[in-house]
Amino acid sequence: MTAESQTRRLLDIMAALRHPETGCAWDLAQDFDSIAPYAIEEAYEVADAIAQRDFEALPDELGDLLLQVVYQACLAEEAGLFGFDDVAKRIADKLVRRHPHVFGDAALRADFWEESKAAERVRRAETGVLAGIPRGLPALTRACKLSARAARVGFDWAEPARAVDKLEEETLELREELAAGDRARLADELGDVLFATANVARQLGLDPEVCLRGANDKFARRFEAMEAHVEQAGSSLQEHSLEQMEALWQAVKLNELGSGA
Repeated sequence: MTAESQTRRLLDIMAALRHPETGCAWDLAQDFDSIAPYAIEEAYEVADAIAQRDFEALPDELGDLLLQVVYQACLAEEAGLFGFDDVAKRIADKLVRRHPHVFGDAALRADFWEESKAAERVRRAETGVLAGIPRGLPALTRACKLSARAARVGFDWAEPARAVDKLEEETLELREELAAGDRARLADELGDVLFATANVARQLGLDPEVCLRGANDKFARRFEAMEAHVEQAGSSLQEHSLEQMEALWQAVKLNELGSGA
């Protein structure tokens, strides 16, 4: 079957699931808001399959993500708002509009993409330097985008070292709030630390989400190595003191560094 016929089949299946008389009860109970979180979840599963180079699983994960587009388009069509064809047309038109050097006779310019997006924000009546940055992005990613957008008008540190200084300043302010124990103030200061951390990552040309994902994997790997070590000795981590676990952690860390992992 062609891509077009498979797409039509997927749209027909979605319509059948949403049929008010013969459809699936679960699917009929969903709406825009209840389905939206699944799009984020499926996007992360796509990213994970790519990171793992699991190209056998990638078509399944991309299909799950495509389903979220089809689902939202089906809900919109039922409400008389728009349909899947409108979604496809919008993105096709946008790609052509943003690539005049490919689909027209314009010369390629490094700043054209951003100029095009800025013009689209104007058409949507989104004004201001920070307009158009979605609130639903992962917080660290949004922090990078906010600071990058502010940097376009000169509101930025001249070098990464200054951004690190700001991170140290925010960390000190967090430490000063620890004694008071005001949870609202602690949350505010911790947020500043995280924002400053994302800004350091941007200054260094790094993605903070990727950095944190790597740190998560490293922590899990080392913690599981600790667990395996004590289990081989017929024990468990619960039977060890914090000091003993810290010693185990350092041993695992040294072994990992020594092996080049």
